[in-house]
Amino acid sequence: MTEFQPPPPDAAPTPQLAPALGLSATGLSRSFGEVHAVVGMDLHVPAGQVTALIGPNGAGKTTLLLMLASLLAPDTGTISVMGIDPVKDPVAARARIGWMPDTLGVWETLTAREILATMARFYHLPKGQIPGRVAELLELVNLTALADRKARVLSRGQQQRLSLARALVHDPDVLLLDEPASGLDPGSRVALRSILRTLAGQGKAVLVSSHVLAELDEIADGAVFVNQGRSVLAQSVAQAAGQGRSYSIAALDPDSLAAALASLGLAFEQGTGRRDSVRVAVGSEEHAAKLLRDLVAAGVDVCSFAPAAGALEETYMSMKVEQQ
Repeated sequence: MTEFQPPPPDAAPTPQLAPALGLSATGLSRSFGEVHAVVGMDLHVPAGQVTALIGPNGAGKTTLLLMLASLLAPDTGTISVMGIDPVKDPVAARARIGWMPDTLGVWETLTAREILATMARFYHLPKGQIPGRVAELLELVNLTALADRKARVLSRGQQQRLSLARALVHDPDVLLLDEPASGLDPGSRVALRSILRTLAGQGKAVLVSSHVLAELDEIADGAVFVNQGRSVLAQSVAQAAGQGRSYSIAALDPDSLAAALASLGLAFEQGTGRRDSVRVAVGSEEHAAKLLRDLVAAGVDVCSFAPAAGALEETYMSMKVEQQ
């Protein structure tokens, strides 16, 4: 993968622009020979929010991220990074961008501490501030105890955490994260959610590409869905949660549950998990609350009542995207 190059030493810092500008792209296209990887994509990542980038394999997500990071020039379309065009002024844009690829990729013979210190020097942090900044980031990603181990002996999850710290070393305004939860254990995933929400709270524009949709429900404010190189839907998580969804319902007596649902005129199908449950299509959260009240009033001993999938996963599955 193309390596992200920090700005040169003589690059003057760009004046701070309005945080609301965030990151945006309009009409982006990129082809590789006869392969149209990205076709007229539009995207907006507001500052102060986490935006999920969702799509199947081969949908063009990585190509899009490389263009947003100024590592790949688009054939057509425009990009704005806090008001800066990375095609016209990649130096200024890269000073604002924190890029986390899907693998650490480089410097496996250096220790975690050395990698972060080297990146800090590349971004021209004052020499006296580098040790403190490195220690702060190692603590943030829970790598202090492994600071002096070489990157090559770190696990996949530990390398992911180091990669996140590396992307944050210069305190960027925009974060581009490609599969940041890959390889993380459950505890690290919880910590990642907290870190990303904190960064958004600081006014940063955060774009996260991930296939772990259940995680994105807890992290993201909104999502952009892409398929076959095109952006097909932009939706807030609140909108996704408020739309029609399937609920998984289980009761101590499955027969009484089935009878109650039939009496309410509701169609249902058997659940797919180990639990003896049914799935029911529900129009809204208000309808779900009413259904639960009706089942309890009918004497059904409900022991489980919850959405069958996350809000963003529900949207994704309803799109019937074509796998590539």
